[in-house]
Amino acid sequence: MTSERIYVGSYTSQAGGGDGIAFGPLDGIETAATVADPSFLVRSADGGFLYATNEEPDGKVSAFAIGADGALELLNQQSTGGMHPCHLDIDPSGRFLLSANYTSGSVAVHPVREDGSLGERAYFVQRSGTGPNAERQEGPHAHQIAFDPAGEYVFDVDLGSDTVYSSTLGEDGALHEVDRLRIHPGAGPRHLVFHPTAAAAYVINELDSTLTVCSYADGKLTIVQTVSTRPADSPGENFPAELLISADGRFLYGSNRGDNTIAVLAIAADGLSVELVQTIGSGGDWPRHLAFGNDRNTLYAANERSGQIATFTIADGRLTQAGEPAAWPKPVCVLPV
Repeated sequence: MTSERIYVGSYTSQAGGGDGIAFGPLDGIETAATVADPSFLVRSADGGFLYATNEEPDGKVSAFAIGADGALELLNQQSTGGMHPCHLDIDPSGRFLLSANYTSGSVAVHPVREDGSLGERAYFVQRSGTGPNAERQEGPHAHQIAFDPAGEYVFDVDLGSDTVYSSTLGEDGALHEVDRLRIHPGAGPRHLVFHPTAAAAYVINELDSTLTVCSYADGKLTIVQTVSTRPADSPGENFPAELLISADGRFLYGSNRGDNTIAVLAIAADGLSVELVQTIGSGGDWPRHLAFGNDRNTLYAANERSGQIATFTIADGRLTQAGEPAAWPKPVCVLPV
């Protein structure tokens, strides 16, 4: 088992949930901050601060100072103005924290103060639209904030309306829309990653277990391929969640909740096509989140329903499970230090 130290975000309001954010090596993680439903975590570029979504009906984001030993000190919380924020990211300048409110389908922008705490909302945008999946797409559901590699454009991914919005971020924190990508109806786009060097991006779709390959230029995405995240004729329901790309841009890793697998897809040299080359058990039930270790040769899978964090080694893109999973209640985000 790796000795690398990680932060773990978890659900606290669910039956059997944890107390908040955990920290430590996998064989010794302990609660570092008691806070409600910290479902997604991100760290500042200088490593001094940690930010968490509080995925509650009255959505909030929390700011923490990180101590020398990894301890967390709550600086403050701010309202996101929406329901159940599930994802956040810091803009490349470090001046703003952007969050996606899932249930209400909106995006909030908070200024980051010099002391790492968060100012009141500087901007808020309410998305609209529906999709053909009556149960899951009755309205907008913002699921991710992502910046392109150059940091010039910011994207919010909306599962409810099968739309990926592209914007620029103004000096005042306002979002200025540039383009919209319409994924095929009923796809339920969830997360987006960009190729590190090629003009390409990839969207994993929760509702129909597909991955959309796009070319990319000047804030605009264009679909070039759609593939399944599952082997042909896989039985039962499946809901992909997280998507990662290797540092060299050769492989994608997607989590399949239902199949309880991690899909490995090889990327063509030009970045514009992919092929499913491996699926491997996720080491538990309902793999909501994946994260690379800092050495990029390790991958963590947070299995929400079984309360397990599994570790995998990466060799030539393929995964091999390393040892037994570690137990932690309702883990939904892993953030290596």
